[in-house]
Amino acid sequence: MNGGLFSLRSEAAGVVRTVLVSAENLQLTLRSDISQEEQAFSNHQHYGDSEETKSKGNEDLKEMLESTKESLKLEAMKRVVGLIARGKNASELFPAVVKNVASKNIELKKLVYVYLVRYAEEQQDLALLSISTFQRALKDPNQLIRASALRVLSSIRVPIIVPIMMLAIKEAASDLSPYVRKTSAHAIQKLYSLDADQKEHLIEVIEKLLKDKSTLVAGSVVMAFEEVCPERIDLIHKNYRKLCNLLMDVEEWGQVVIINMLTRYARTQFVSPWKEDGEFDENSEKAFYDSDEEKKEGAGQKKPYVMDPDHRLLLRSTKPLLQSRNTAVVMCVAQLYWHLAPRHEVSVVTKSLVRLLRSHREVQFVVLQNIATMSIQRKGMFEPFMKSFYVRSTDATHLKTLKLEILTNLANEANISTILREFQTYVKSQDKAFAAATIQAIGRCATNISEITDTCLNGLVLLLSNRDETVVAESVVVIKKLLQTQPSQHSDIIKHMAKLFDNITVPMARASILWLIGEYCEHVPKIAPDVLRKMAKSFTSEEDIVKLQTVNLAAKLYLTNSKQTKLLTQYILNLGKYDQSYDIRDRTRFIRQLIVPNEKSGALSKYARRILLAPKPAPVLQSAFKDRDRFQLGTLSHTLNSKATGYLELSDWPDVAPDQSVRNVEVVEVAKEWAPAVSKTKAAKSDDDKFYSDSGEEEEAEGSDSGSDSSSSEDSSSSSSSSDESGSEEDSEEKSDSNEDSDKSSSQSEKSSDSGSDKKKKKTLKNKKLQQGQKASKDSDSDVGQKNGHKRGSGSGSASASSEESSSEESSSDSGSDSDSGTEQKRKTKPRAVKKVEVKKSHEVSLLDLDDFSPATVTTPKSSILSPSLLSDLQGLSLSSSSTPAIQVSSPVFVPVRTHALLHHMTGKGLAAQYHFPRQPCIYGNSMVSVQLTFNNHGDHALEDLHISEKTSTGQNIHCFRPIERLEPEASATVSMGVDFNDSTQGASFQLCTKAEKFSVSLQPTVGELLLPVTMTEQDFNKEQGKLQGMNESSTSITMPPETVSSQPISKKVVSVANVGVVPSGQDSVHRFAGKLVSSGALVLVCVVQKESSAQITVNTERTIVGSNLLRELQTALSAS
Repeated sequence: MNGGLFSLRSEAAGVVRTVLVSAENLQLTLRSDISQEEQAFSNHQHYGDSEETKSKGNEDLKEMLESTKESLKLEAMKRVVGLIARGKNASELFPAVVKNVASKNIELKKLVYVYLVRYAEEQQDLALLSISTFQRALKDPNQLIRASALRVLSSIRVPIIVPIMMLAIKEAASDLSPYVRKTSAHAIQKLYSLDADQKEHLIEVIEKLLKDKSTLVAGSVVMAFEEVCPERIDLIHKNYRKLCNLLMDVEEWGQVVIINMLTRYARTQFVSPWKEDGEFDENSEKAFYDSDEEKKEGAGQKKPYVMDPDHRLLLRSTKPLLQSRNTAVVMCVAQLYWHLAPRHEVSVVTKSLVRLLRSHREVQFVVLQNIATMSIQRKGMFEPFMKSFYVRSTDATHLKTLKLEILTNLANEANISTILREFQTYVKSQDKAFAAATIQAIGRCATNISEITDTCLNGLVLLLSNRDETVVAESVVVIKKLLQTQPSQHSDIIKHMAKLFDNITVPMARASILWLIGEYCEHVPKIAPDVLRKMAKSFTSEEDIVKLQTVNLAAKLYLTNSKQTKLLTQYILNLGKYDQSYDIRDRTRFIRQLIVPNEKSGALSKYARRILLAPKPAPVLQSAFKDRDRFQLGTLSHTLNSKATGYLELSDWPDVAPDQSVRNVEVVEVAKEWAPAVSKTKAAKSDDDKFYSDSGEEEEAEGSDSGSDSSSSEDSSSSSSSSDESGSEEDSEEKSDSNEDSDKSSSQSEKSSDSGSDKKKKKTLKNKKLQQGQKASKDSDSDVGQKNGHKRGSGSGSASASSEESSSEESSSDSGSDSDSGTEQKRKTKPRAVKKVEVKKSHEVSLLDLDDFSPATVTTPKSSILSPSLLSDLQGLSLSSSSTPAIQVSSPVFVPVRTHALLHHMTGKGLAAQYHFPRQPCIYGNSMVSVQLTFNNHGDHALEDLHISEKTSTGQNIHCFRPIERLEPEASATVSMGVDFNDSTQGASFQLCTKAEKFSVSLQPTVGELLLPVTMTEQDFNKEQGKLQGMNESSTSITMPPETVSSQPISKKVVSVANVGVVPSGQDSVHRFAGKLVSSGALVLVCVVQKESSAQITVNTERTIVGSNLLRELQTALSAS
């Protein structure tokens, strides 16, 4: 019984981390104290009555779970999840827990789902009874409940519910919440492992999720793609550019999966950038501007390599991730550059990989293995950082060995002297295995660099006198390999080794010396027989490897010097004939028949000398990582040097790149989305098409409605097409002289506006009203949308606004390169449209014709392009009052100054320092928090040159105060400085220095001081709060006694905790506050709803860590009396 419970407890321990993470995500607080029931539950295997105690504890928990009070159920579930977190088996409580799956209490339901995810697979029959409840929970308004229900449903591994799971996954893939869609991607992998026949249906869901533009979903769906259908590269074509541009914003482990997938994808879609026969000419622009004659002349020349833009996009998107804090991400980017980048660009990963060597030893092991593989082919990459691979005394043996490997790979004629000096130190190490590996490294260096072979041999011979047997043995083995390269020149070394033979006891070393003497016995004819005589005496007590080499030595001497060694050889062969090892007996019989002629010996004995004394090639000392490049860097297979399960090999580069138009689908979609919006005004459409393509005449002919429209468009298009080349030059001149253009165009607009008709002015007023109604649209989209409204009629204004919002949302998440080009096109298109509308003088009126705002046209005949600066001014004026809410930074509310100790006078040897946050905008930078420091000199002598030195904060920008030249005793000084905390409560550490001393100090901010107060209306507050729901919202309830409320208003307490502004409220019981983070500018909204004796605090911000910390501080402040 105890054995079974122990095995169950072991299984439960395997999911401790998973449960803890799930509990943390659900914002649960597990009890840290152990109750009597839990104590009895954990000690059940130690005493005879443990089973009774355990059952009693379970009975208490069952009673609490079956209670009618929600508080008891919640407390029981917290205890149960706490037991699971400590590795205890709580499966007996499954029936009691599963009854609460339909509870209306959200917190209780979250805990029940955490429990069910753990035990649903073990208790499948009982879990099946609750499937209807899970299906109802999939429709729950709370996204966490929907996701948890899907997670539990996919954890019930029963084939009979596969259709239900499939339906649930398909519905979740269309959920409005990205968190639920992410969970559906996780469920795909579970369902595929349960029933592989559902692959085709799952691929449909994966294809749908791959089009998702949420960064929360991207990593999970790519992981599902890799598990289910990694061979379906065609699913990636349309999403390739989107994945590249979203890569920076995906979570870290999602980045790892996406980068690995894109590496495989790129090897199948792009040609090799490593072609040696082609010139690398990525930025060549001749292909666009060359004339036909130049192309014919250069046809016979070598065609330069031009990198595919999508190939470059992948490299450019991943390069910033080399600065990631996650070592796996850095390693993935490094392997991507190694396998995909041109050879002259691979070196950008060097510094990042060297930086990882400061991490934990497990990380160092993997990184060093990959560097060892890289350094074989590209020594120049890591040679400038050679000192980073010097061995430290604190390194583990396996790390030392890897560093030796890398140093050996980096060795060349220039740095070998430095490396050998380093190796001399390593040989003296107390770590025997490391010392032996160092000697092997010396041997490899001597083999690779012929100039130092003699030097290394002499050094190794000196090591033969070492007291350490391991060092001597390894030296003998290495010398043996080196001597095979030049045996005739080193007979003295062989003699020296023979003299040391009696003192060497390591079997491998003794065997190596015997092999050397036998192989080169002709060079030492006097020493070899004497060594054989000594071995005959100790033959029976030697190891097998030594006996084998002794038999070989006897045979070789018999063939070369039979007069002196014939009897010794017969004696040794007789000893071997009756040896206990069958290997020795077999070898002895073979050698006897080979070298001793008799009647039974065949023709083989004639060739004994050629067999035993044949010249043998010198061994090649190679790196152990030489063949590991067949595996992709950073993979488990590369680490193990063996193909692991699930490993996907990188394909070879294609000789001809596949059609790249398959990735242009998204670009086409973007063009379709913009086309109807930009070209609603027909004249503007024809003019715009004329500017960018030669097919504008056909589109113009189709798009014109009247003769006047057609004639005016033809005039304009002919002028633009005739000056095609000069158009870009004039555009650039207008950009450089934007101020002059602005003044000229403004005067021209005043003249043109005077000649307008009354009817046109009335339509202008309608434009203003329509413009004020479109608050949510963007600047560029709003202009186009209002043109659409006038095209269709005044009654379709709301429809055009809504369609414009949808198009703006779709276009906002496109790739960076596409959006850039789209913006450039819009800038050139809009002024062209403005010109066309005014030239026609038709009934169609554009927003840019508004007289009250800014001039809209340029009437110069040479150019029809509006100044970009003027256009930006027009866009800003047209939407400044309507598209953005009135959210402005306000002055802070006065609160008492709270001073914090920075340096105590005892620690500072008389110097004391305090700091406080004045809650004023920092003059040193918009992203900095202003800090005031006060210094007091409590010592008996003056302090000189008080300043900040050696800022040690990582990722924090500190603007230092001006040094204080002198601070007299009992005097004080106040200075100000700025610190960019990056919206984190992590302290800013630096050194506070005087002329004689240095003190390490740290500025520790509270989360409330990282804010700036802002003012807004109640409507804007509710609107912004609606955008920050779900996971961006943190709330809690507190108890507030009446005397607490009456003693001090809530607003004063909140303002004292956080630097926020008070938002006017129409209700006395609702208090609203708003602020924004100094560094990122993210909004932080606080709402306190006061009840009779309690209050509900809600904090909304996209920075969830800031929100939870602020909520905790507000809870403490408002609960205090």
